[in-house]
Amino acid sequence: MTEYLIRRNTVLEALRGYRREIFCLWLQAGSDKKVSRPLLTAAQDRHIPIKTADKAKLSQLAGDGSHQGVVLEVGPYAYAGVEEMLALAQTRGERPFLLLLDLLHGPQNIGTLLRTAEIVGVHGVILPDRRAPDITTAVTQFSAGATEHLLIAQVTNLVQVIKQLQANDVWIVGLDLTEGAQPLPDVDLNMAIGIVVGHEGEGMRRLVRESCDIRLKLPQKGQVASLNAAVAGSVVLYQAWQARRFT
Repeated sequence: MTEYLIRRNTVLEALRGYRREIFCLWLQAGSDKKVSRPLLTAAQDRHIPIKTADKAKLSQLAGDGSHQGVVLEVGPYAYAGVEEMLALAQTRGERPFLLLLDLLHGPQNIGTLLRTAEIVGVHGVILPDRRAPDITTAVTQFSAGATEHLLIAQVTNLVQVIKQLQANDVWIVGLDLTEGAQPLPDVDLNMAIGIVVGHEGEGMRRLVRESCDIRLKLPQKGQVASLNAAVAGSVVLYQAWQARRFT
């Protein structure tokens, strides 16, 4: 199945990454050569065919007029396995650092978290294969192309995967607002860790919550009930990376 990625940053990261088969780079005829040069170089380095067309043709291909004069024709996203993530951590000589999404919805929320996860160096992201969005072109765009550098797994049973991680000495830390959750400053995140971010409104499902080794909450001073899930998850990801001394 052919998909179309749009916008310069997203397309450039897809050309630099290796999560998809790439068929063709489309550029708008008459576009600024200085702006398109990094795209051309990346495509040429991978021997990707390059074609030009007018804006209307690119909009027709992508089904979106906000393509910034660039469209990348690609295959579907290639998912990874949890074992690959643990192996990547071992290869790097690092303790596992994972992100788990429990029925989080919305391409912008998911894309934002994936972008943060890639920046802080997580070894992989795990999400359910049902009742959760796939890694669509919209998610890829909101992640600014971070999806193309990440190992992302779709799993049937998140609780079972949590138990698998725990058997590999990974601590599961869930963001939670229910009674008994520990304040973030009281939790040392310098460990092999899987951070769970739940549904925007409902939080983690009960069995997922009960499977966590630690439940934590972010301190609050203002009047608003809580942070957006993607923002809260990003804060904790950075805190976990800081606990590793940004290495």
